[in-house]
Amino acid sequence: MNLLPHYFPDLTPLQLKLFQQLEVEFRAANEAINLVSRPDMENFEERHVLHSLGIAKVVQFPKGSTVLDVGTGGGLPGLPLAIAFPDVHFHLVDSIGKKIRAVQYMAAALGLPNVTAEQTRAEQVRAKYDFVVSRAVARLATFHPWVAHRFKPQGAPGSGLYCLKGGDLTEEIAESGLKARVTELSEVFKEEFYETKKVVFVPAK
Repeated sequence: MNLLPHYFPDLTPLQLKLFQQLEVEFRAANEAINLVSRPDMENFEERHVLHSLGIAKVVQFPKGSTVLDVGTGGGLPGLPLAIAFPDVHFHLVDSIGKKIRAVQYMAAALGLPNVTAEQTRAEQVRAKYDFVVSRAVARLATFHPWVAHRFKPQGAPGSGLYCLKGGDLTEEIAESGLKARVTELSEVFKEEFYETKKVVFVPAK
């Protein structure tokens, strides 16, 4: 874990230790249920932890705010963000039970009291949140209706949807009809992996 201190110099020794432990736990879980590909696992810090934290370069979740991570898979971006924002509550959901069980186990092993994980679909979630995050789950036109009504009426500043996506999104954003702001992660992280990676922000209504 040597990229994290470079890009996030404010991380505490405890947080850096938790990120190292996350890689250990994730590697063990990945052996059992294949959460990410083998090449990706070899570059876990660069391709998964740093990528998840790309959202933290676009928005600073305020203390006491709530974040819903939709289609979290193996806990990405939710678990890295929960380590980075210990005073923010994260609810991680995925429709696949074995993935959520792995996430629940990792959150417990890391001792993250600010994480809950549930096997459910986004459209079945009933609680309201300040923020929704996701990582390449579906096209915006499909995804946004699932979460459009999940925002608190008086949400935190910057309340809305933050999606990690890649490639040319011009057509996808136009198709969705949404007012979206795109941040190029290549301007934040210098690794080649980030050349086409972006954070898409859609404000809460």
